[in-house]
Amino acid sequence: MNADLLALAKGLASTGIRPSGMAAAHLTEIAREVRAKVLRMAHSGKTPHVGSALSCVDILVALYFDCMRVDPTNPDNPARDRFILSKGHGCMALYAVLAQRGFFPAGELKTYALDGGHFPEHPAVGCIPGIDLATGSLGHGLSVGAGLALAAKINGLNYRTYVLLSDGECEEGSIWEAALFAPARGLANLTVIVDYNKWSAMGRTMHRVGFLSKKWEAFGWNTVEVNGHDTHAIIGALRKTPVGQPLAIVAHTVKGKGVSFMEDNLEWHYRPPTSADLERALCELSARDVRMHRQMVIA
Repeated sequence: MNADLLALAKGLASTGIRPSGMAAAHLTEIAREVRAKVLRMAHSGKTPHVGSALSCVDILVALYFDCMRVDPTNPDNPARDRFILSKGHGCMALYAVLAQRGFFPAGELKTYALDGGHFPEHPAVGCIPGIDLATGSLGHGLSVGAGLALAAKINGLNYRTYVLLSDGECEEGSIWEAALFAPARGLANLTVIVDYNKWSAMGRTMHRVGFLSKKWEAFGWNTVEVNGHDTHAIIGALRKTPVGQPLAIVAHTVKGKGVSFMEDNLEWHYRPPTSADLERALCELSARDVRMHRQMVIA
């Protein structure tokens, strides 16, 4: 192991590239802005999967604005924490969070899904800064994540690897092969978050994947269940550091979260928002923001 790289890795926590703890109101405002960006992208790009993107926004905000050690000015820092969006169809949320975090100018999101643009409908390495793996074919992210975690362990690096899965993706056998591998190798530097929004492309997941937390626990993971829209609950779970075990967080979420007519509605897995839909959705987000501000003032 290169001595300079090892020193960089071991000193990363003191470089200030992890944001300091933020107030709940600030994190909620960031999530609202991210959701607005997602809706605009889906409308301008005329693309589906808006519901899947909206369900994982709060998870991504907790990761990128509190827990993960990343540096937007040096996105390829070899000592950075790694993140894999295994549910690649939710990439609008990741693009919006990366823009909000400063990896690239937010105005570039206007080119999402355009021919020749840098923002494909599923993320690819090299398209924009901050993407660690090309994803979209479900079931592969955890295997790669386990490999990254094992490499860190072998090389004596202290970065952590985070993998965000969909609940429907947990029907893939390759997920459970990797789930067996990680505890056997003692990959305590690996965290899985399952976006459990209770939907797959063709219907409800509860009847097929069942009690996910019990499954992960049975496979040897330290397992936590949280409200996937409570950023501080997510942060609390992400900060757990189980000794000798990988961490699995089952985040209970709502598909289409934040927009009433999209919430828990499979239609928005396939349908892009029209101009009228966009206006209505953005008005809802703005109204919620105003109500939240009033509650803060009264408090």
